[in-house]
Amino acid sequence: MGQLITNWVTGGGIPAIFVLMALNGCGIPIPSEVIMPVAGYFAATGHLNVAAAVIAGAVGNTLGGLLAYSLARRYGRPLLLGPGRRIGISPSHLDLAEGWFARFGYPAVFFGRFLPVVTSYVSFPAGLAKINPVAFAVLSLAGSLVWCSALTAVGYGVGANYTRVSGGISKVAIGLGVVVVVVIAAWFIRGRRASARRRSTS
Repeated sequence: MGQLITNWVTGGGIPAIFVLMALNGCGIPIPSEVIMPVAGYFAATGHLNVAAAVIAGAVGNTLGGLLAYSLARRYGRPLLLGPGRRIGISPSHLDLAEGWFARFGYPAVFFGRFLPVVTSYVSFPAGLAKINPVAFAVLSLAGSLVWCSALTAVGYGVGANYTRVSGGISKVAIGLGVVVVVVIAAWFIRGRRASARRRSTS
């Protein structure tokens, strides 16, 4: 995957970064933690403009996220539990996502944009929760700018060693993703137990 992304960025430049990050924002698992360090590396070698790379990545990710948000908001569970089943979406996932946004609200959008793994999927529960679209777009763009800037800076700083660093970032991404899932699962289980206790006492 890393070599394929490198070839795309090499051949397509800024437009390729935009498209790849838009696909990432739609929930397609093309890792931003590879795309943007590669862009940073090529910026360091003079093949790309670093500011343009960051902006293309952030805007692409935001627009892809808006598409995912709009589909979830417009078609809701029938779409996500129909074709969405092919990528592993289940009713329990949607229940959990809606509860997450009900509890944490808008900050979940901003911080979700620079959490590895989570950034690809945060738009779906936001759409299901039908949060304000303007606020979603602004928070998504802000979070994406933070994430894309950080990853591009890593690639820019390490130069020819970017492949080794992107591999390390991928491992960190997996670790953070696991932590996020465990935290959400613990919160969900606690909520279910609390609901069961309320039902038993009523």
